[in-house]
Amino acid sequence: MSVLRSSPSRPIVSDIPARLDRLPWGSFHWLLVTALGITWVLDGLEVTVVGAVGNVLLDPATLGFRETQLALSQTGYLVGAVTGALLFGHLTDRLGRKRLFTVTLLVYLAGAAATALAWDFPSFLVARVVTGLAIGGEYAAINSAIDELIPARVRGRVDLAVNGTFWLGAMAGAGLSVVLLDPNLVPVRLGWRLAFGLGAAVGLGMIVARRYVPESPRWLLTHGRADEAETVMKGIEEGAGGAAALPPPGGERMTVRPGVTIGFGDIARTLLVRYRARAALGLVLIASQAFFYNGMSFTYPLVLKQYFGIPADRVGVYFLAMAAANLIGPIALGHFFDTVGRRRMIAGTYALSGVVVAAGALLFVRGELTATTQTLLWAATFFFASAAASAGYLTVSEIFPLEMRALAIALFYALGTAIGGAGAPALFGYLLETGRRDLLADGYLFGAAVMIAAAATEWFFGVDAEGQSLEAITTPLSAEDPAGGPAAAEPSRRHQPAGA
Repeated sequence: MSVLRSSPSRPIVSDIPARLDRLPWGSFHWLLVTALGITWVLDGLEVTVVGAVGNVLLDPATLGFRETQLALSQTGYLVGAVTGALLFGHLTDRLGRKRLFTVTLLVYLAGAAATALAWDFPSFLVARVVTGLAIGGEYAAINSAIDELIPARVRGRVDLAVNGTFWLGAMAGAGLSVVLLDPNLVPVRLGWRLAFGLGAAVGLGMIVARRYVPESPRWLLTHGRADEAETVMKGIEEGAGGAAALPPPGGERMTVRPGVTIGFGDIARTLLVRYRARAALGLVLIASQAFFYNGMSFTYPLVLKQYFGIPADRVGVYFLAMAAANLIGPIALGHFFDTVGRRRMIAGTYALSGVVVAAGALLFVRGELTATTQTLLWAATFFFASAAASAGYLTVSEIFPLEMRALAIALFYALGTAIGGAGAPALFGYLLETGRRDLLADGYLFGAAVMIAAAATEWFFGVDAEGQSLEAITTPLSAEDPAGGPAAAEPSRRHQPAGA
């Protein structure tokens, strides 16, 4: 039975975290990952459609962009995502997970519709920024809600699978481009607009599904709303067959002090002093995969056209194969992140993706690859890289205190994207404009080195979070120690150096 005390002047003691972790997988969890995981499907759809229709947008019969403008539109999307992550991440920790992932979805609908209706480069750029603003905000709110509601024993594989569904959207975008960009089926001036409009249609349907996703009981507890948290928890348990039919909670009760205010100073000290090694780890993981993907993966359709002569209406076929590998990777490997362990699997997937792409770059510069063999090699690379990238977001979403979880995700997403991702599309766009195969191969080799460096960082500073409750990994800032003050929130030390 849950033990709760919710007086404003007294601490709240609850076993809700342990009760969440004991739940068997059921319909509630399927609703959760479907209604919230659609974020990554939409993100994948948006980014892939831009890449797939890029060659069409260069056509004077459409918007007549230059290659640099096309790359800048992707950078604008990333700038919007960074801004949205910071803004909505802060609001998510203050106002709640549920409220913000509803707002961000509405913003997305506006941005996607505006993209489909754009008439020139400035209007297209603004629409992409608005769309990115929403997607960035979704990353913080959705990752927080999923990690706080998924049982600890499967949190790794579920988080990887949900983040990996980005590539389900990528596959949909690639497949649709084959049809919508075929001038024999759809007029050139209309096909690309329909491709962007589809995202808005999918997002509209998700508004209904998200009405049934509850607020995080963990978040409610840390904001002094114990009675509401208990009501939500009982509803979740009823959906799993009732509390009497479930095994007893296996963890300790969580104690929090209602009314504790967490300011930006507390957040800065937490990141820069208490968890400085974790902060460095999160930044390296997110920045490295952001460079890898935003530079190498999303400019690949242009590579297919320029170096292999693939027409615009056939690019989607090749990208579909690579997207499938990205989708399968986190699903196939996710189980091992909960069994073999976070540190070993994250380091391994980052390192393998770097090694394979380095080998591919050497073959590319020597002209020994065809469009098919290049795509197959890139598919093997991103089978590992997709799991690595998803694990990067898993890491930053579970190794920081609950009260700042969404903002931490937002900060690392923003900084990592700004450092590693914002300039990558423009850089690779420039390398493509030079027409020099050797310079493009050098860009690939640099991306490989970045991923291998991230693997080494994870090996030395990674946190073995597999199977642990979020509270065991990191004590909430509002938790009480026996002396009555805030807990020291010492990090898990398994396989970690001092200061982590």
